[in-house]
Amino acid sequence: MADLTLTAKNPTSVKADALVVGTCSTSDGLAVVADQLPQDLVRQLETLAPQLGLTGAPDEVRRLPAGPGVQAGVLVLTGLGERQADGTFGAETLRRAAGAALRGLAGTASAVVALPTADEDDLAAVAEGALLGAYAFTRYRAGEAAAKAAPVRSVEIATPFARSARAKAVVERAQVLADAVHGTRDLVNTAPNDLYPATFADAARSAVKELGAKGVKVTVLDEKQLASGGYGGILAVGQGSARPPRLVKLSYTPSKPATRVALVGKGITFDTGGISLKPPAGMPAMTSDMSGAAAVLHTVLAAARLGLPVAVTGYLCLAENMPGGNAQRPGDVITMKGGKTVEVTNTDAEGRLVMGDGLVAAVEEGHDVVLDIATLTGAQVVALGNRVSGVLGTDEVRDAVKAAADAVGEQFWPMPMPEELKANLKSKVADMVNSASDRAGGMLFAAVFLKEFVGSTPWAHLDIAGPAYNEKGAFGYTPAGGTGVGVRTLLGFLEAAGAR
Repeated sequence: MADLTLTAKNPTSVKADALVVGTCSTSDGLAVVADQLPQDLVRQLETLAPQLGLTGAPDEVRRLPAGPGVQAGVLVLTGLGERQADGTFGAETLRRAAGAALRGLAGTASAVVALPTADEDDLAAVAEGALLGAYAFTRYRAGEAAAKAAPVRSVEIATPFARSARAKAVVERAQVLADAVHGTRDLVNTAPNDLYPATFADAARSAVKELGAKGVKVTVLDEKQLASGGYGGILAVGQGSARPPRLVKLSYTPSKPATRVALVGKGITFDTGGISLKPPAGMPAMTSDMSGAAAVLHTVLAAARLGLPVAVTGYLCLAENMPGGNAQRPGDVITMKGGKTVEVTNTDAEGRLVMGDGLVAAVEEGHDVVLDIATLTGAQVVALGNRVSGVLGTDEVRDAVKAAADAVGEQFWPMPMPEELKANLKSKVADMVNSASDRAGGMLFAAVFLKEFVGSTPWAHLDIAGPAYNEKGAFGYTPAGGTGVGVRTLLGFLEAAGAR
């Protein structure tokens, strides 16, 4: 990850490969948002904006020669869009502008960022955006290709708050947050022949040590322990693979915790659909079907590194859904942890089976609130698209997740769980089916299924099927591939829970 520092110096005097400043859209065209740039340069840029095609729109990033009076070699203009009514820019606008600029500077050694910071909250947004944008997954690249993709190594943010104690705190938090998002992205981007249940469990153990997440205890259940513990859902999904399933439990318990929160993550390390095979065109992205478990892992570690006054237990429900000779079949009846039986009507509705086991385990341990996060349904993408996640569950918890998402800049939308959908759970031979015959409202039905495993415990379900994996072009601080979505929302939820 990039090394981030603060400076109170005039950014034009800082030696770096690039100087990042903001531009915004106005009724007259474009304005450069950089008081400390030479005024002649500002006037020239604003005058030439139409010829250069500059509008100041979000995600517009342009590199130009810096010119005299600027020590950096390149001037980077990053769009902020329009000012708010009070003349400032919102936190997510700053976060996205910083991220887009740093993402566009891949292969560059150093950059100084001079975006407007009216207070330390603005500084936090700029720091987060810069660090989130300075990311690349180069594990499978070598030589020149890896060098060109490498993120900026050194980032200096110019701000009048460089010496304040709170500024130091927000930068430290931004670094922990970015570590968590990057770690999640790395796992999602790792090829499924390298990341399967056993190696995912190993990665969890290693991450605890490498990140210095003190006080986190890791427990791994293998297939024999899952069988003796009654984890029928995880075992059924994983039985078609030569690589058996795992359940990883991570526990962080501070002294005198304000509350106890469980996080349950779906970890299907590759999803073929099982015997209910997916179409080939949709399969390559299924390397991302463990995004929820990756987010849970790194959220727990971030909570520990920040010393949050909340006890957090993460459950990573890990399996590979393959159509092997021993794979579960449509028509099989499985007994879930806790004793409920499920008729499997679609082996591609496997995520809810592993999550049901994880939710029962979390509830049995008596947490005050349970959140689960999963790339659960294609119906989420149909309903909300590729950038907005769904959140369902107990009203109070669902609303708290939405508030946390709004505060950190992630897009979640509350969805209902209509009572009439319970009728679709009915099975002729078991307590319930795992997939309804009526495809309408598939995201809602999946949540109704999961609710059967949480009882009266306050709970919310986060469906991140579309936003977890960006198959299109990068934007803002979001790269192509694994996005790390959900980590910031989960961490924001935990911070708010600790503050109550």
